[in-house]
Amino acid sequence: MGHEQVMLCQDETAGYRAIIAIHSTRLGPAVGGARLWPYANDEEAFIDALRLSRGMTYKSALAGLPFGGGKAVIIGDGKTVNREKLFRAHGRFVETLGGRYITAEDVGASTADMDIVHLETQHVAGLAARSGDPSPWTAHGVFRAMQAAAQYRWHADHLAGKTVALQGCGNVGYCLAKELHAAGAKLVVTDISAERVQRVVNEFGATAVRPEMIYGAPADIFAPCALGAILDDETIPQLQVEIVAGAANNQLREARHGAALQKRGILYVSDYLANAGGVINGCIEMLDWEPAQAMKRVNSIYDTALAVFALAQQQGIATSEAADRLAEQQWQI
Repeated sequence: MGHEQVMLCQDETAGYRAIIAIHSTRLGPAVGGARLWPYANDEEAFIDALRLSRGMTYKSALAGLPFGGGKAVIIGDGKTVNREKLFRAHGRFVETLGGRYITAEDVGASTADMDIVHLETQHVAGLAARSGDPSPWTAHGVFRAMQAAAQYRWHADHLAGKTVALQGCGNVGYCLAKELHAAGAKLVVTDISAERVQRVVNEFGATAVRPEMIYGAPADIFAPCALGAILDDETIPQLQVEIVAGAANNQLREARHGAALQKRGILYVSDYLANAGGVINGCIEMLDWEPAQAMKRVNSIYDTALAVFALAQQQGIATSEAADRLAEQQWQI
């Protein structure tokens, strides 16, 4: 995938095993979160690190940010590890890269964990006392992407009365559900955690379905907000929606699945376009932006999405390919 550097890291005393992948520093230091996950094997973790870090390059480029793409995947169970030892070890390995990689929170990690990382390195964002939890920012960017898709598909960008099938009710999914509910949308939701689902049902009047049923749920929009690689030969034929826009990274199992969505007449908003709000929020720390400046850039996801749709239509290509082309224009300058 054209990576500049991939580092395998281990500190047995801390129970730390990780892969730090730097895809590109052409536009600036590689930024990307640290994901703590109980991967089934090392190969699975390695592939995830490569895909996620590459996605961060495209995400930052398309958002017009002076950063490259990187990612850390830490192999472990967040329920059993000693978090202080683990994240201090992570900070020490990040420090050895001398600023080429800036870490942050991701799935399985928190702002409190980043405060621990900060004890060992300055090359960390998402600190509790600074930009804080990026989840509301990520969710708002996805909401703006949905509005742009609605404008393009239905010639009106309001979501009142629309049904959204939401996969994943974690931090970002919950924030997105809250914003969609406030906008008058109806929600069909699922998650592997019954507690998370119940919270969204109780607070926003959502309808809950089993995880395997979310793909075939009749809706206007499908919002993947859990893990990636969920749009494939098996799930795409099940979709009963007109738009796919969500916060999960690497939603397409393979690049060809973007064309498969287009063939079915489904408008796809590339994941790294829709979910850029989190890294934009990080600019409050990394670039000393004011929160209002960062929010303005998050809201611009709407215009970027419209530009991607227009290019796809003009060139007769899938929207996923159009997003890649616009990102590469920035990345290769």
